[in-house]
Amino acid sequence: MKLTIKSALPDPSISHFVHSFWMLENKSGKDIPSTLLPNGMVDVTLIKIKSANWELVVRGIDTVPSEVIITADTNIFSIGFKLLAVEYLFGDSIKDVLNKGKAISNDFWQFEDKDMKSLEVFCRKATQKIKSISPENIDSRKKNLFDLIYSSHGSMTVKELSEKVHWSSRQINRYFNQQFGLSLKTYCTILRFGTSFKHISEGRLFPEQNFTDQNHFIKEIKKYAGVTPKELSKNKDDRFLDITAIKSLPS
Repeated sequence: MKLTIKSALPDPSISHFVHSFWMLENKSGKDIPSTLLPNGMVDVTLIKIKSANWELVVRGIDTVPSEVIITADTNIFSIGFKLLAVEYLFGDSIKDVLNKGKAISNDFWQFEDKDMKSLEVFCRKATQKIKSISPENIDSRKKNLFDLIYSSHGSMTVKELSEKVHWSSRQINRYFNQQFGLSLKTYCTILRFGTSFKHISEGRLFPEQNFTDQNHFIKEIKKYAGVTPKELSKNKDDRFLDITAIKSLPS
């Protein structure tokens, strides 16, 4: 492997806000071309290239695959957030960073060099910070909505979600567009795609979520990955970072 990638799941106490943590190191001495896939997460990432200072970046939801270059001697630590975190931890919309990222101040998170000694240390610091700023009261409709979205892996329809949380589809879509920059239906489709990473990485190239049939599955994978499920599974040269990272996650 040209890159070192490790992943970790969050403590259950913050799992309604956090999907996973991960780190990446490029010690190959060469720049490595890679592809980021839409996965339904909002990432807060610390990046250090060679001897430069750590830079903190927030990246919104991706709706298309993005080609990136992992430059030599790059270190990355990242928190993959679920959408509930945007309102209750970030306190602001992320629609301006759809399919892109932007540098943010470290004043809020207060990460220090010592916090990036290892993935375990980074997770511990991030978890402590998230717990310290987590609100006591969360809108029950929103919490129920996101619980259903994630537990169903994006396979419930907007109508079903609306009926179960007693919140109109129109109001939900207004909330999604204002907060995240896309509709609920689009987000659920992306999340369903991201959920397929695990079984695709294991060579199971048939739909395990709510796809209509095999053709629909292949079409959706090609739409969001730019390649077929078979090509994604092969992941030649670890090109697709999400596929490489998912293999290191605990079950």
